[in-house]
Amino acid sequence: MDYGLIGEKLGHSYSKEIHEMLTDYTYNLCPLSKEEFKPFMEKHDFKAINVTIPYKQEVIPFLTDMDENAKAIGAVNTIVNKEGKLYGHNTDFSGFLYMLNKHNITVQDKKCIVLGDGGASKSVVAVLKKSGAREIIIVDIRKTDSAITYEECFAKHTDADFIANTSPVGMYPNSDASPLDLTLFPKCKAVVDVVYNPLETKLIAQAKELNMIGVNGLEMLVAQALYAIEFFLDTKLEETKIDEIYKKIYEQKKTEN
Repeated sequence: MDYGLIGEKLGHSYSKEIHEMLTDYTYNLCPLSKEEFKPFMEKHDFKAINVTIPYKQEVIPFLTDMDENAKAIGAVNTIVNKEGKLYGHNTDFSGFLYMLNKHNITVQDKKCIVLGDGGASKSVVAVLKKSGAREIIIVDIRKTDSAITYEECFAKHTDADFIANTSPVGMYPNSDASPLDLTLFPKCKAVVDVVYNPLETKLIAQAKELNMIGVNGLEMLVAQALYAIEFFLDTKLEETKIDEIYKKIYEQKKTEN
């Protein structure tokens, strides 16, 4: 494999279509079990790969170095093999920032809730910090050093202005699930979900019903793919391609569904 994506479950992924629309290499989906992951990374028989759930942090010990973005976030979604040495990057950061800017979502001085505490969450939190969020609350199914529980969130933080879902709740095939009920958050103005399959999650559908800005993760996926290709091929691509490919994929998937 020259280029591709590793993760545990990739049946829902649109990454192959997106990469092959943006450039002219073959992009492989490579699902890896926990047992297969370590031998794959030790062998590193690839030119460059993307990384998704649950390996964005697990890949770090195999890397020679990471760029400042990836170091600050503590998670990697893009790895380039240079003469047998692996270098890590994080294009989720740029992808999420693109999505906020595209929809004129301002988080400066706002109280923000981030659902989920994995690799994608770390990128989103980094963007919110850089964008001047007043307060960032991370919520997960289990209380940790960095996250509170949903119960605590509902008890203390229903005054949030912005919510981002980075958990897999609502992802195909469990499309009927939603991580929370937005009617509990009357001050919330915008909701972003990094889930992109289905094209509109239950969470985002509810956000729109409540006249909030609601954005699914497909634009972020296309944007982070474009930025990853720039690392893969050491090149620069036109950002206008993001919207072009997003619209193509959206129409294609809408027809399939």
